[in-house]
Amino acid sequence: MAARSSWKGYLKFSLVSLPVKAYPASTSEGGGIRLNQLHVDCNSRIQYKKTCPVHGEVSNDAIVSGYEYAKGQYVIVDTDELEKLRTEDDKAIQIDTFISLETLDPVYYAGKSYYLVPDGPVGQKAYSVLYQAMADEQRQAIGQVVMHGREQVVVLRPLGGLLNMTVLNLDNQVTKPAAFVEEAPKVDASAEEVKLAKTLIGAATAKKFDFSKYKDVYTEKLTRMIEAKVAGEEIVTPPVEHHAQVINLMDALRQSVEKLRPAATGKKEAVPKPPKKMASSTKGRAGPARKKKSS
Repeated sequence: MAARSSWKGYLKFSLVSLPVKAYPASTSEGGGIRLNQLHVDCNSRIQYKKTCPVHGEVSNDAIVSGYEYAKGQYVIVDTDELEKLRTEDDKAIQIDTFISLETLDPVYYAGKSYYLVPDGPVGQKAYSVLYQAMADEQRQAIGQVVMHGREQVVVLRPLGGLLNMTVLNLDNQVTKPAAFVEEAPKVDASAEEVKLAKTLIGAATAKKFDFSKYKDVYTEKLTRMIEAKVAGEEIVTPPVEHHAQVINLMDALRQSVEKLRPAATGKKEAVPKPPKKMASSTKGRAGPARKKKSS
């Protein structure tokens, strides 16, 4: 767990209020490799300095925040003044309503997620009661909170013994599927095609999902390449594996099912044959010679 929480305040629902603190649910560990910008002639690192047109380069402690209310005219806004604007409600996560787990579409998730934990013993009992009630009723909560200088809408849900809080996009910030309906018109599919697709989905469905198996393969390859270059080794590009393109949808589905099913079940089952109208034409081609039955 992080040494310092990123937010502290209260979690409020109805007349119940408990102190909580928030820790980011994601970590920087295992992140991508950061490449620096260098000058091509001497490999010196490109620098970005904060400068004032009057006094030249300035340090971070000499920088303040301001709002431009007219061209070249600014009003200074101090951080202490911003803190005074926060009311007690601004320092709290206000639960507005509870909804079922399937009500909110994940498309509204903004990506930033936190774990809420009780801030001290005084809130532990109320926290446990709220968590247990939400878990038993399979509910999640929609609330509002001021974080990072702006009011955010969040969803809280029970997860692994803790309340997880995820920041949400507002409704007007999410593009609706109808905006792309013309680019993805509904096309009729045959019953055989749908049946094969369902068979493929069933064969590829994990009985027990383990998310930890997914790794940042690109970063691993980039790390090995950098280590090899540092060691002065020659970089060898592996050959690209080309797969034969399957044009016919039914053929692609059938071959995909045949490829997955033996590995999943350990035995090969019959795969529905494509309808005659989609089978490749054999007119004008000699069929394979049939073996004569031995008398």
